[in-house]
Order: sequence, then C-alpha cells, then structure tokens
Amino acid sequence: MAESNFIDYVKIFCASGHGGAGSMHLHRAKYVPKGGPDGGDGGRGGHIILRANPQFWTLIHLKYRKVVRAENGQAGSGALMKGKQGADIYLDVPVGTVVKDAETEEVLFEMVEPGQERILCPGGRGGLGNNNFKSATNQTPRYAQPGQEGVEGWFILELKVLADVGLVGFPNAGKSTFLATVTSAKPKIANYPFTTLEPNLGIVKYYDDKSFVIADIPGIIEGAHEGRGIGLRFLRHIERNSVLLFMVAADEPDVAASYKILLSELKQYNPELLAKDRILAITKCDLVEPEALQKMVRKLPRKVPHFFISSVTGQGINDLKDGLWEALGGV
Repeated sequence: MAESNFIDYVKIFCASGHGGAGSMHLHRAKYVPKGGPDGGDGGRGGHIILRANPQFWTLIHLKYRKVVRAENGQAGSGALMKGKQGADIYLDVPVGTVVKDAETEEVLFEMVEPGQERILCPGGRGGLGNNNFKSATNQTPRYAQPGQEGVEGWFILELKVLADVGLVGFPNAGKSTFLATVTSAKPKIANYPFTTLEPNLGIVKYYDDKSFVIADIPGIIEGAHEGRGIGLRFLRHIERNSVLLFMVAADEPDVAASYKILLSELKQYNPELLAKDRILAITKCDLVEPEALQKMVRKLPRKVPHFFISSVTGQGINDLKDGLWEALGGV
C-alpha cells in the first residue's frame, strides 16, 4: 500500500546557532602605537522560527528532516567590526499545529493564525567586544565576552485540523458520502469499513456566499480511546471543531445505543469534547421504511437536535445544513 501523504505528527531535533564571540582588539596604526580598544561585537546565532502557512495541510515535508540546525553568528573583529548574524531558519507548518517539548510533552504554543510566526529556538546572543568595557579607570580592557550558546532540544509537532464541524461516527456510517454531497471534496467512498484513512476537509457553501468547513475523520469503533482501530490517532482533530456532527446509519440495530457508544468514546478520550454543541444525523434513511424511522424518534436523545438524511436522495440535507449553520452561530 502506498504511504499516505497526510502526516500529522513529527518529532524533530532543533538547534539554534551560537552567538559569535566579541573581539578583544586594540587599535594599532603607524602613528598610533597604543590606541584604545576597538573590538567589535559578535553576531547573533540564527533563530529557528515556525511560520503558520495556510498553503500547508500536512507535516510530511518535515517527516524526514529529523535535525534542523541554524547557523552560528560570526565573531567580531577590530575596527569595531560586528560579526555577521547567523541566518535564521523558517519552518512552515500548517495552521493548527501544536508544538510540544518532546521530553515533558508540555504544550509550548500553538500555531492558529495564518502567517503567525513563533521562535522555537532563539539564537545565542553575540558577545560584546572589549570596546564596550572601557571606562575611566580601565581604558584598555583586554577581555571580551564569548558568544552565548544556542538552544537545542527535541520537539513534537502535532497537527490538529481546523474545521467548524467535525464528523463523528462508526466506519461506513456514510460520513464520506455526506461530505462529498455537501462540499466539493472528493473523499474515497466504498461499502466497507475504514474507507477513510485520513482526515478530509470540505467547504460547505451556504446562502449569500457564506460557508463553513467540515472535517471527516476516520471512523471510530468501540474501544477507540484505548487504541483500538485507527480512530484514536485522529480523535485530536475534532478537539478544535466548534460543532460535532454525530452520524449513525439508520440500519444500525439500535441508533440510540450507537450514539451513546460514540459519546462514551469521546468522553473517555477527552471529557472536554462533551461541552461542544452536538447534532445527530441518522444517515442512509433511504434504506429504512418511514414507519421504522418514526419509532426510532422516541429513543433518540431529547436535548440533541436530530435530522434524518440520505446523501443519495438528498432527503433532509438542506435542513441539516440549516441546523449546522444555526449551531455555529450563523444568522
């Protein structure tokens, strides 16, 4: 099987540049045998800077770049010549990237705005030349500062997809078909579990040129929070979604029970997910008799809006879009 281009987790070693040493130099010329100090400062070491680039949607370009080192600053020299600054290194990452310390797994910062820049490893400060230390009592200082060392360490870059609505459901619940119906996305669709092996994003065009973004993640199975199936790896992608759209196929033996299983998996993975707005869509309604759908209503959760839909016939699709737009705070 060909390797997926969607990489949402990388671990890299980064080292910023060391600062250049300051110069210990005394001015000398043909008719100035004992000039004063004129040692220049050392240059700053290069930073390693992360930049949120909306043109990127995966971390694959960093997967094989395990070590990133910035340039050292150059030493200062006589005649107050300052050393050249080490070149900074910019690493473009997708919007939604979380940066962690690999040793402690502490979240250092998140890249959530297009164009946002954050220094991951600051370059070492350049040392001061001896010219900075002259005084009335020490007119010819014969010392200068060494350059400051750079910063280095292992870091984890973890992508959490940014979307307004996240689709939550079992494999083969009709999520990809729904995404293809309401957006221009073209996810892989087939009648077997785990068709979706990576998150898919699509833009839903609403009325009056308004729109919102939907993310389809691989299906969740019971026990996903313990690592079963492939859903656990992608559960973090719904942490940023404003609304969670639960999708359960109408031909499931017990739709309400299936919804509770999905809810339980999210709760055990991250209880904070339950604070998000939820909508329940019962999919594939074209495969079930209307009478069966009516009986199903009595068992559905009362506090969660529900919609009966069919991506094949279009049943309920516009009503669901209206419901999602309202949940997102649209007017």
